[in-house]
Amino acid sequence: MSKGQLQWIIPDGYIPPTSSGQLESHESICVLNLSGEEVTVTVNAFFEDREPLLGMTATVGGQRTHHIRTAHLNVEGKYIPKGVPYAMEVTGSAPIFVQYSRLDSTQAENA
Repeated sequence: MSKGQLQWIIPDGYIPPTSSGQLESHESICVLNLSGEEVTVTVNAFFEDREPLLGMTATVGGQRTHHIRTAHLNVEGKYIPKGVPYAMEVTGSAPIFVQYSRLDSTQAENA
């Protein structure tokens, strides 16, 4: 029995456009690979009003975790824009676990 899934859907993506104080607003996809082999993670981003960004990749070593900042993902020099709502499909070349997190420090009182 394999642990994890090949496909994960994150419908609420949003990279905050500004930060306040010392904390940078960001979001991450936290990936856990329990297999003994390296896994390729592919992220596809979908938007309301523009074409999707397809085929952004990262690797996660065997029995390792990798926190992928979505603002760093790109395909052919195109990045997920800040301040624009989007959704993500995250797939692995082998089963993985995925957790999404966001730090929004646009207002210092809410960080």
